Amino acid sequence: MAVLHAGPDGDEVAVGSMDFYRVHLDRGVNAVHAMEDESEDLAEIAAAILNAETGYFTDEVSEMLDYTGSALLVMDRVTLDGAWRGYGLGAALAIEVICRLMLGCRAVVCSPGISDVSDMRLRDRAEWERVTMKIARGWESIGFRPYRGNVLLLSPTSLVLEEQRDVLRGRTAELAVSWKAADRQARERTG
Repeated sequence: MAVLHAGPDGDEVAVGSMDFYRVHLDRGVNAVHAMEDESEDLAEIAAAILNAETGYFTDEVSEMLDYTGSALLVMDRVTLDGAWRGYGLGAALAIEVICRLMLGCRAVVCSPGISDVSDMRLRDRAEWERVTMKIARGWESIGFRPYRGNVLLLSPTSLVLEEQRDVLRGRTAELAVSWKAADRQARERTG
């Protein structure tokens, strides 16, 4: 797990957290069983993309991916604190983490969903589905593609990944400038 930090003038402010798993498929342990033992979410992903007998990618998944390594990177959870939501930071931060962790991985995978159910509006099924679809579209915008069920698959060789990394870095820099300007104006009014 990584706690994400950002802040004007170099001060650190927690903005959320991320959980990633790196699953080695070539270490003599059946990855399907290991993922099932860890959590239901990981079991869902394993059932969609891994062969239950071998613990390696299914033939279908193998054919979809360039060979860039034998590991699997699972983006399990991305959670932003409420004040940081709605700015595209989840995708921007996730893409940076993925780019740092994907070396030696043949695939990056996730199963989008809502991790913070404290918002009462999410008790409504239609709202739950709308928010889940919005999250999925965010992951698709950085190169993840729907695979099976709620599982999204990303090839580390995806051109979309690198293109979107540059785009999101630019947006994040623009946000930082506007937040600093707003913070400076607020300080001038109160000081």
